Amino acid sequence: MLDQARAPIDETITIEQLTNDPYPIYKRLRAEAPVLRVASVGRTLLTKAADTKYVKDTPEVFSSDDPNTPMYRAYNDTQTLMRKDGPDHRRERMAMAAAFAPKNIEKIWVPAYTAMVTEFLDSLPKDEPVDLFPMLAGPLSARILAHCLGMPRATDREMQDWSQILIDGAGNFGWADEPFRRTDEIHPAIDAMVAKEAERLRTEPDASALSAMVHAKNQIQWSQVLANIKIAIGGGINEPRDSITTALFGLLTNLDQLDEIKRSGDYMLAFDEAVRWVAPIQASSRRVTEDTVIRGCFIPKGDVVMTIQASANHDEELFEDGHLFNCFRAKAPHQAFGSGPHHCLGAHLARNTVGRILLPMFFERFPNARLVDPDQVVWRGFGFRGPINLPVVLN
Repeated sequence: MLDQARAPIDETITIEQLTNDPYPIYKRLRAEAPVLRVASVGRTLLTKAADTKYVKDTPEVFSSDDPNTPMYRAYNDTQTLMRKDGPDHRRERMAMAAAFAPKNIEKIWVPAYTAMVTEFLDSLPKDEPVDLFPMLAGPLSARILAHCLGMPRATDREMQDWSQILIDGAGNFGWADEPFRRTDEIHPAIDAMVAKEAERLRTEPDASALSAMVHAKNQIQWSQVLANIKIAIGGGINEPRDSITTALFGLLTNLDQLDEIKRSGDYMLAFDEAVRWVAPIQASSRRVTEDTVIRGCFIPKGDVVMTIQASANHDEELFEDGHLFNCFRAKAPHQAFGSGPHHCLGAHLARNTVGRILLPMFFERFPNARLVDPDQVVWRGFGFRGPINLPVVLN
């Protein structure tokens, strides 16, 4: 193994390029350098689907405990469950998993979300340009998450601000000062609200994640309760928010597909294609626990690899014309929700709320909705990605 060469190193790819327009870079890397050390990121990028899945499915070799992750600094120097493996990870994950059980989703969260969608759609202005990012996708995703987590008194604005600040901090691979200054500022407010809601839930339990942790038979430390809530805030808004805007953009720029989806009513196809096409969580890090080789490249113990789900979901070996939005493409497994022990806890909730409720209700209410100008839509993000605006006219 030691005879194998290290992966090549690239000192030209910048974080700014990966934030603004990463897909052409990933296409080139899949063809030319699928295992590549990228100096600006400080990690070895893996861009082929088989490699990213292998890493996610082999936690004994590829640990979630990345010692140099900006997530640790962003989350108040706390190791969240996203950075844990084995029994520790399972215990903390299971402490809140009951909130996202299929029974609760069907009986509690689906009806609640349906009512929320109705309220938001009723409030949207008609026959004039409206940006669905701040008017629908963002606050709607924030509101259902607040209820699922057990923080119904948190405002839509608070949840969105906290989420974006935590995301920016966790994805601060350039280690700039400003994102960490902002995360430091919000921790006291989140901690205070979680403590207040936990006190209420001790006597008024419900189906929320915080209630599940407060009443769990196997209690976890309070610091980890806070970390669990924060990691859910950080990742639980952008995924449904960005899948909503991505799916709407994809359908409104492919009207033939939209017409067929309307006829069949199978909006789940649009949701699943949207998260494949532009994965809301684009990349994840893993620490190598023993010397290993991937595609002939020696990766030493202690190195950190980064699985690029965004690239894996466009891999030519699985997806023909993967750069195109196509609801009716041949079925192939994508990795938008990860794989292995860290498969996204909220995946089933997102599929039900966005694919089953929001999309059909939106097009039933606004069958002739149209984009103002597709070229006006701006996409951003390296670790997390989606449109940051979506101007449409509803009619």
